[in-house]
Amino acid sequence: MIGLLQRVSEASVTVDDVVVGSIGPGLLVLVAVHRDDADADVVRLAERILTYRVFPDTADRMNRSLLDAGLDLLLVPQFTLAADTRKGTRASFTRAADPAKGAAYFERLVANCRQRVERVATGRFGANMQVRLTNDGPVTFWLES
Repeated sequence: MIGLLQRVSEASVTVDDVVVGSIGPGLLVLVAVHRDDADADVVRLAERILTYRVFPDTADRMNRSLLDAGLDLLLVPQFTLAADTRKGTRASFTRAADPAKGAAYFERLVANCRQRVERVATGRFGANMQVRLTNDGPVTFWLES
């Protein structure tokens, strides 16, 4: 699994002109599922998202995690992150999970995170979404399970 983690001061997801998920300060994570991912990958990515140290401590060093800071989380499915872009000028999606597996693993990730974070918002799997964010820093990390 892939998680493109972005520290944000705010973020939202809109589908058909309706906001389906929004957060204040916290993390926006774009999520992709590989075709060969297993249940352990869901658990590992959730742990990394929740404990990766990206928030400043009192010395302004990135030493605090989402859990430490008690902030919000917005998870957005984005299968294009699993694209193979090594050749040519058009992406190949053969490494991405099929839609049924992608949706199931995304929902498992959401459920896993909701066990430990008070506020978890989401995008909508398979929908055409508009994602708005104010990247804080900017701080962006590519995480893989």
